[in-house]
Amino acid sequence: MQQDILNLLSEILAQRKQASADDSYTATLFSTGPDSILKKIGEEATETIIASKSGDNRAIIHEVADLWFHTLVLLKYHELDHEDILKELASRFGLSGLAEKAGRDNSA
Repeated sequence: MQQDILNLLSEILAQRKQASADDSYTATLFSTGPDSILKKIGEEATETIIASKSGDNRAIIHEVADLWFHTLVLLKYHELDHEDILKELASRFGLSGLAEKAGRDNSA
């Protein structure tokens, strides 16, 4: 079910990316570019931190959902989607976090 939601959301985001900014909030984000999307991700990350510090699980869920949504918008802006992230996460199975971090190309 959750995977279906991500697939459906990916389809909707693709439609919104092509829509007029007058049509939806998400279309406005796409039309104003990555800086607007990144600003929203920053805001939602901060709100997620505040919710976590409060210990209010419902607030945490709400803010993480907002953070995920805006992150998915950013991915779609760059012609990526959740499948790209899931593949990356799958590639890390069986690899310790310390080994994965040590193997990163940090020249970027």
